Amino acid sequence: MGNFIKILLVDDEEDVLEFLSYILKKEMFEVYTAKNGLEAIEKAKKYKPDLILLDRMMPDMDGIEACKILRADADFNDTKIVFITARNEEQMQIEGLEIGADDYIGKPIKSKLLVSKIRSLMRTSAKLSDKGSILSYKNIIVDKNKYLVFKDDIEIVLPRKEFELLFLLISKPDYVFRREEILDQVWGKEIVIGDRTIDVHIRKLREKIGEYYFATVKGIGYKFVAF
Repeated sequence: MGNFIKILLVDDEEDVLEFLSYILKKEMFEVYTAKNGLEAIEKAKKYKPDLILLDRMMPDMDGIEACKILRADADFNDTKIVFITARNEEQMQIEGLEIGADDYIGKPIKSKLLVSKIRSLMRTSAKLSDKGSILSYKNIIVDKNKYLVFKDDIEIVLPRKEFELLFLLISKPDYVFRREEILDQVWGKEIVIGDRTIDVHIRKLREKIGEYYFATVKGIGYKFVAF
């Protein structure tokens, strides 16, 4: 995996940038840095990183706003975004995931955990790309290359994780995906998210795609309903 992976580090604290750069360069990752959200967007457009480690609280433009702007740009559909934050409240994590972040990592950052999360995220990305790029079921079309969803020829805009969850479920209609399997395929085995995160994303999909497409199999997981 090594030096083929480009990482953009974004934090307003110089010592954090130096520490993380040292850790990641030792792992042979290609590392770029930025000190605020505005510079992050500029550097992201210039270097096209595979992954962005993004501090949430910064001057000029915070991480939330930067993430929203990046996720609105199709050039960054496949770019992983991980928030770095000293605050680990579940609601804040859900907020970040809903606007398109792939994960959170808390400060102080443990070097082994950070590297493990990065490798897990990149493996998850490879798994999803192995599936066919365009999936469809009756009146629903899901295009992985363009991150587009159409229902009855009307485009439905989904944040990244909602899209990836839909893509996974629709890949096997009527197959019951266990919660552990969903976490592995969409978030990665080594990523710790709140218990409610999958449920929140399923609720959002029901609101946008249709209640009857998504069934809860109590105590096991979820499935996309073929009818």
